[in-house]
Amino acid sequence: MQTAQELYQSKRGTAHDALNHLRDGDMIIVPTGVGEPPALLAALSEERRRFNDIKVSQILAMRKYGYFDPETAHHVRHSALFLGGASRAGGQAGWCEYIPNYFSEIPTLIERGLMPSDVVFAMASPMSPHGFFSLSLGCDYTMAAVAKARVVVLEVNPNVPFAHGQCHVHVSQVTALVETEDPIMEVGLPTIGPVQEAIGKYVADMIEDGSTLQIGYGGIPDAVVMQLTNKRDLGVHTEMIGDGILKLVECGAINNSKKTLVPGKMVATFALGSRKLYDFMHNNPMIEMHPSDFTNDPYIAGQNDKLVSINASLQVDLLGQCGSESIGHLPYSGTGGQVDFVRAANRSRGGKSFIVLPSTAKDGAISRIVPSLTAGTHCTTSKNDVNYVVTEYGVAQLRGKSARERANALIAIAHPDFRGWLREEAQKICML
Repeated sequence: MQTAQELYQSKRGTAHDALNHLRDGDMIIVPTGVGEPPALLAALSEERRRFNDIKVSQILAMRKYGYFDPETAHHVRHSALFLGGASRAGGQAGWCEYIPNYFSEIPTLIERGLMPSDVVFAMASPMSPHGFFSLSLGCDYTMAAVAKARVVVLEVNPNVPFAHGQCHVHVSQVTALVETEDPIMEVGLPTIGPVQEAIGKYVADMIEDGSTLQIGYGGIPDAVVMQLTNKRDLGVHTEMIGDGILKLVECGAINNSKKTLVPGKMVATFALGSRKLYDFMHNNPMIEMHPSDFTNDPYIAGQNDKLVSINASLQVDLLGQCGSESIGHLPYSGTGGQVDFVRAANRSRGGKSFIVLPSTAKDGAISRIVPSLTAGTHCTTSKNDVNYVVTEYGVAQLRGKSARERANALIAIAHPDFRGWLREEAQKICML
């Protein structure tokens, strides 16, 4: 029997060599965000015309590789589980596919064969002495894909941290290995303006010591984080770990001591941040990276007492329905983990879920609080799930409230320039 090191050496090759394992019609599963393997995807882009009907499925593409090309989409095309800057234009034009989903359920879609998983391309840490690689930057749905795939190709990079948790792949599970040394992509903290700061203060004031946090990426979530430095005994159970959370660890606000699920540990499914964050993750017993059917499952995540979820929306109507992923019929992002964590916080003892949004868009020309969602808008989080809605003008608490009470509460936190119009429209539809 070969040793782990012998297996490793026998599977080493170039990114272009790895493409020989592909077949026309394959679905390639790629991890979230910076877990994407740039050498492999660049090689695939260069040779895309040799293939037919290859799909690359990923929840958040970070780089616009050469295969993001409408003219060659019949060779290789993107199949988005969530649209971002790289994939949005293609998703709106129709030459990038979009698969609706809850982040928590993508592993189940793969396990049940509802979503194909023929090949895995993923970034990984160097191999441990025991023959294991860590998919620390994005284990999400990728671990489920590894278990199902015909071909598993890992891009091994010494800059990828070796993290603890359910994120390890043994060399015996791997078909091919590609070695690179390029720095991991870094994603800075977003810009915070006065509107985001005001919203962040409302939310931060409602977060108690000992709460467990789910905080995503964006100006408003980061504005909340910056105002939590004086809190104590906070914990983390989230989908994304970023630099905002790292800052709360450094100031002592996060120690995970009061968590009721996986106490003492921060739990996440992907990382998105700076080199400092990735270094912090390396062999750190405080952090565990787990697939999204653990981190995002509402039943599991809701076992954390005082779970706080903070998620952004594009539009909220007077019943509380959230359109968080499209602008009218045009797809903009995706469901992601918003519904997962809203429901988890609602299940949690002492939990609070916050939907946050500025009161207006387009420099104040459009109200984001609307009588009804704009025609064609994808409804992300239902009226039955939404609890707190927060703008820079205050907080509306909706659960347990009548349609009339909801309309009054939401109008009160709309921009003052639109409150009269909202009341008139609410009366027309018999909500006031």
